Amino acid sequence: MLPYNIHHTAIAVSDLDRTLEYYATNFKIRPISIETIDDQGVREAMIALGGSHIQLLEPLHPDTPVGRFLAKHGEGLHHIAFAVTDIDTAVAHLREQGVSLIDEVPRRGGGGHRIAFVHPRDHNGTLIELVEVHDG
Repeated sequence: MLPYNIHHTAIAVSDLDRTLEYYATNFKIRPISIETIDDQGVREAMIALGGSHIQLLEPLHPDTPVGRFLAKHGEGLHHIAFAVTDIDTAVAHLREQGVSLIDEVPRRGGGGHRIAFVHPRDHNGTLIELVEVHDG
């Protein structure tokens, strides 16, 4: 169940295209994927960096979770995602420990990965995402 890597660090942005241009110009890095995830209300870009990723999240509408985050906090760190090999076991373990889960049942996220979010109130105000990853 233990996380074995940071899968990605997510940053909420108001303009994905402008932010991608900034990364390309200043850091010479480009996204490996850009996709719209309608059920999460975001357009996301994933940028590979070492053994992890930076995920840039642009809300599709102001009334989405990322849209509300931007209205309250402005652009910046949204969440940290831990890679796990078995998300069902990870979620069950956290539930047994009494950890507050946003997703009691894993769902599909970007790249087709199964994901689940853990409420920030149990993690010093930091939203945690679990991402099921299988090597190979």
